[in-house]
Amino acid sequence: MTICRHDAGDTQLWQESKLEKIERMAKIRVLPEHLVNKIAAGEVVERPASVLKELLENSLDAGALRIVVEIEDGGKKLIRISDDGVGINGEDLQLSVAPHATSKVAQERDLYEIGTFGFRGEALASIASVSRLEIVSRRHETNEGARLVVEGGQMQPVAPAAAAPGTIISVSNLFFNTPARRKFLRTPNTEMGHISEQFTRIALAHREAYLSLSHNGRLLYELPAGQSLRERIGILFSAEMAEGLIPISRKDRGIEVMGLIAPPQQSRSGAQWQYIFLNNRHIRDRFVGHAIREAYRGLLEINRQPVVFTFLQLEPRMVDVNVHPAKTEVRFADSNAIHTQVLAAIRDRLLSTDLSVTYKGEKNSPTTSDGNQPELPGAQAEETETERQGRVRQAMADFFKNAPAPGQSPPPPNQVTPPPGAGIPTSGRSSDSTGYAPTGSSSRFDAPMSAPAPPDSSIEAKQLPRSYDPSGERLEGIRPFVQIHNTYLVSETEDGLLIVDQHALHERVIYEKLHQQHSTGPLVSQGCLIPETIDVTAEQMAAVENAVDLLKELGIVVEPFGPSTLAIQSFPLLLDKVSPGEFVKDLIDTLQSQSGQTSREELLHKVLDMMACKAAVKAGDALTDEEIQNLLAQRGQVERSSNCPHGRPTTVRLSLEQLQKEFKRT
Repeated sequence: MTICRHDAGDTQLWQESKLEKIERMAKIRVLPEHLVNKIAAGEVVERPASVLKELLENSLDAGALRIVVEIEDGGKKLIRISDDGVGINGEDLQLSVAPHATSKVAQERDLYEIGTFGFRGEALASIASVSRLEIVSRRHETNEGARLVVEGGQMQPVAPAAAAPGTIISVSNLFFNTPARRKFLRTPNTEMGHISEQFTRIALAHREAYLSLSHNGRLLYELPAGQSLRERIGILFSAEMAEGLIPISRKDRGIEVMGLIAPPQQSRSGAQWQYIFLNNRHIRDRFVGHAIREAYRGLLEINRQPVVFTFLQLEPRMVDVNVHPAKTEVRFADSNAIHTQVLAAIRDRLLSTDLSVTYKGEKNSPTTSDGNQPELPGAQAEETETERQGRVRQAMADFFKNAPAPGQSPPPPNQVTPPPGAGIPTSGRSSDSTGYAPTGSSSRFDAPMSAPAPPDSSIEAKQLPRSYDPSGERLEGIRPFVQIHNTYLVSETEDGLLIVDQHALHERVIYEKLHQQHSTGPLVSQGCLIPETIDVTAEQMAAVENAVDLLKELGIVVEPFGPSTLAIQSFPLLLDKVSPGEFVKDLIDTLQSQSGQTSREELLHKVLDMMACKAAVKAGDALTDEEIQNLLAQRGQVERSSNCPHGRPTTVRLSLEQLQKEFKRT
């Protein structure tokens, strides 16, 4: 045993004190009741917000439909809850603050079908032991109420009191007799933040009740009874967020999942915006949380979390809520079934919804906490976000300036100024199973064409709106489209414009092809005529050996070619324009960084993400008319086309209404 003391005398005293403690521990005794309650308070009453949670749940269990919450000094000075519930008889008031006294559990079998929020019978006793507690209550069928005061666990006699039907519970001077606990409380504003969060959780789940919250006499929230979930979210969070939420609903195998979820562009940096309710009780559960993340996988940016308000309903016998003192964690009889239903409810809804970002001006553009566009794997980061936005705006202005007015022919080709870089050809690519082809030959996007491309592929002709042929006549059935700075594709829609990031959309298309092909078997690969070799460390060699089966599924066959060399024998056909050596090096880095941290399925998707990013066209690649048209056509043929596999948006919508507003036409 190592003991750090300044001198030998201090060491001796400390050792003697420890021996005395050991000697005292040798005797077993029953703890006094007030000490038991203080220990229980440490589990149940963490801070003022914990008190609020317990009291609100008691009011709801009492059938209250009107609950008024008053807070002073962040709950340290006063927490008062007034409700119109059934009330408490005068003779039961003293019992209500006794340890393990409850009206909600009568026999053992009740523990297996708990349908109330509070049932342990320890909340009021614990709160009363560390505060001054006052209860004034009256039953609806009686004319007189009763009043009970408990201070630091010391109970005063019950006295008659004038009261309205229902119960008023006041908790003042919290932790007045436990200074060690009180000093750990934060500032009133911080504690009020926790109180508001608990109030929000209760309010979201119990929209049938009127609820109000005030702090130091100032009304913060007033929520009428009978509101919809969307209406409550609009008041508690923001009307803008509530407006964009997507409803979900699914019922199967005795499990009902319902609620509202936010589109990917409304994601947050933390998971605190994921509200999960089980039978109207707010819970935390790793199975449900994982199902939510899986449903949004491939739609969110790195380190972003979805916003969801998910409600589960199932028979009480299918879940054990008696596994945590605060009842925030539960144990499901069939966790896999819960995971499956939540995943299916959210993912199916996301896949059936157009998640394209709608342009609403710069103020509402998705940004990180520092106000900048987040950097993402696979994104082109050669320019700043401000430069990129300015470039896109200028290119759009040029597009509208050169586009013909309704009923007019487009300007002659020799009057159109080509943008910089328009004449730079793409790197030579031969036609292959991915659909790649050199510019001017067959399309590198293997979707059927809805109309032939204009025969003249000169620079001047490429600048015409693409619904017109070189003579200026409109091609029926095709919306105009144009490539801007060899990076963005702008297409006309019925109600405005569609702006597509060509790399992000092609990345999603390839990812879905890879995923679909892998679901039916290993990816199609091609043997290397001359195997490419790469040097690796012993650790890298071990990482490859551990993942050899996964690599074979992906069409990658590597074999040792000496003690520190790997030879690439086969490589996926879909990546035939990607350097095998460079890709495998990056892949090994990923295998090493993810070792032991992610599941096999998650690792598989990370590798598919890499493949799609490497194989997709890049920003700066000039595309032919046929290639642009086919890429846009595939947007409606693949799942989750609104986001690339890394979660970056592929598409931004700009409505005519917004255009008119920007140009001051409204």
